[in-house]
Parts: sequence; C-alpha cells; structure tokens
Amino acid sequence: MRLFAKICILLTALTAQSASGMGSRIKDLTILSGARDNQLVGYGLVVGLAGDGDKDPVYTVQSIANMLQRMGITVPGGALSSKNVAAVMVTADIPAFMRKGSRIDITVAAMGDAKSLQGGVLVQCPLIGADGEVYAVAQGPVAVGGFLGGSGGAGGATVQKNHPTVAQISGGALVEKEIETEVIKNSILDLLLREPDFTSAARIAEVINENYTNSALALDSTTVRVHVPAEGEADRVGFIARLEAMEVTPDTPARIVINERTGTIVATAQVRISGCAVSHGDLSISIAGSQDVSQPNRGSKTGTTEVTQRTDTKVNEAKGKFITLQDMPTVEKVAAGLNAIGVTPRDMMAIFQTMKQAGALQAELILR
Repeated sequence: MRLFAKICILLTALTAQSASGMGSRIKDLTILSGARDNQLVGYGLVVGLAGDGDKDPVYTVQSIANMLQRMGITVPGGALSSKNVAAVMVTADIPAFMRKGSRIDITVAAMGDAKSLQGGVLVQCPLIGADGEVYAVAQGPVAVGGFLGGSGGAGGATVQKNHPTVAQISGGALVEKEIETEVIKNSILDLLLREPDFTSAARIAEVINENYTNSALALDSTTVRVHVPAEGEADRVGFIARLEAMEVTPDTPARIVINERTGTIVATAQVRISGCAVSHGDLSISIAGSQDVSQPNRGSKTGTTEVTQRTDTKVNEAKGKFITLQDMPTVEKVAAGLNAIGVTPRDMMAIFQTMKQAGALQAELILR
C-alpha cells in the first residue's frame, strides 16, 4: 500500500514537470510509417547437448539424417540417436534499413522433449519471412538464461532456474537479403503515434507547424501527415532527425490498470474520484477436513471399525471501516484516502471496481 502511494506521488511529480515544459521527443512518441520490423522464423537443430536432447522423436531423427545427407553422408534414420540433439524453432525480428552482412539477434526454443539447451550449438539454418523468402541465416553457440541440475538425484529431485529450453544468440543471424523501405513518398511523411490520442496528435502537428509553416496535419488519433518542404527533400535524413528531436507534451488519459494475477496497480496522475463513502471489511472462511476412526466397544461381536469424515468450519469477519472521500483533485490524495482504510492492493482492486460501478471513479479501469 505504501509502495502504491509512493508511485502515485512520483507520477504526480512527473506530470508537474511535463506541465512546466519538459516534453517528450517526437521520436519517442511516434514511429515512421514504412519503417517497420519484419518477423522471421526458421527450423533448426541444436547439437552438443550431452544427453539432454530429444528422446528420439521421428522428426528430430529425420532432420539429422537430412542434414547428414546434404553433407554427403547417407545414414538410415533408424541408426541415429538424438540424445545430444534438439529440434528447435528460431525466431527473429529484422529491423528496417538492415543491409546485407548486418547481424540481428535470434531466439531459440526447443520444440521437442529436450531437457535443456545449455552448452549447445545451433547448426546453420535459414530464417524465412511471411512471403517464404530467406532473409537471414542463423548459426552459433546458444546462451541459456537458466539451468537444470540435480536430475536423477535422491528421490528424483531436480533444480531448475528460469527456462533452460529457451536460449538466445546475440548477433546470431546474418542478413542475406535486404527489405526495401521507403518512408517518404511523393514528399509526404506519416508519423504514427505509439499511443493513439487525438490531443497528442494535434499537439505534434502544432509543434511541427511552428518550425515548418503549414506542413503538418493530424489526420486522426494515430496519424500525423507531414508535407516535406524543399529543403527537407534535399536532406531527408537531416529533416527526419530534426522532426524527431522536437519536444511535445503528450496527453495522458485518466487510467487505472489492474493486474489481478500479480496484484499490481498502476494509475496515471489524472485519476479523479468524486465524493463517495467507502466501507471495506475482511471476511475469511476456513474449512478443514479430517478423518476419525470409530471402533466398536470392547467385546462387541457385531460392530466394525469405520473411518468417518469430520469437517471443521471457522468464520472470521474483521470490523470494516466506513470513511467519506471528498472530491480529490490529485492521485496522491486518492491513495492517501484509501490508505487510511488500511486495505491491501488486492482489496484496493475490489474498491476501484465498486467505485467504477457507482460512478465515482472518473477514470478508465482496465483489468488484466
């Protein structure tokens, strides 16, 4: 609860700085239309796994046989073992403007029953785009951010950290084919907002027009169209760099995001709560089941020993506090008012949802 209050105060301080003229760069708020990443995927083999590989599935053994055949070695699939080899899927994102010979990072994930990829080496495999063309080739030793140890120990105990069946290779793929990218077409450049918002789009267009008269127009909440002037056409890179360096204060909506799985609550500084009264108490019910043995009296010839079920139920209800929240203009006052009730983050989730249903919470409530 105290942590949430500190976060709210920090958000308010950041908002105050923005209001005083500390804006964000257009570069951080938008992306250039046409300058987008593309996804690549491939199928490959990781070798050298010291017995942690796949347990001889058909596709892994067949893949090994196919690889050896391409190298001029013909071996029947039934004569091969894949204990040191794992079939993997390789994925990567290739950014815009990448040239031949450039390197990109890749992610390698086991698709069979391999225990770990630790210490393995990815054999050369092509990376294919959505159009079926090969754009990069991946190869190299994999780096696993975890480990698996103790397998086969006392009682079959194992020790695992993170996911040893997923690995990465920094710069593990070489770009073999360039993707044509064009961001300025017919002297027009479109800026796409990362967070669509009409107010932010209008402010970006206004700032650009202050530097280049009547050159920018906000088409909608996502797109700001810029007509490139003559000097910009002569130096396109310099013009885009000057655009991206301009500072704008984006508009932030009143929003509360709640992640019920982790108990995380994040609220923006624009959150408002109208006057309302809140009462919250804890009700806990404990149900414990146990077994009793019922035996006949000594000397009885007809009775039998029976196992009976017993259930103990306990109900504990804490006293609820009833307080009145006045109109609160700032998010830290909202946090202080709820903190006065002594609620936990999970209790606060229920309170926020009830406030929204009552119409007292003037913010968008998002549940994850």
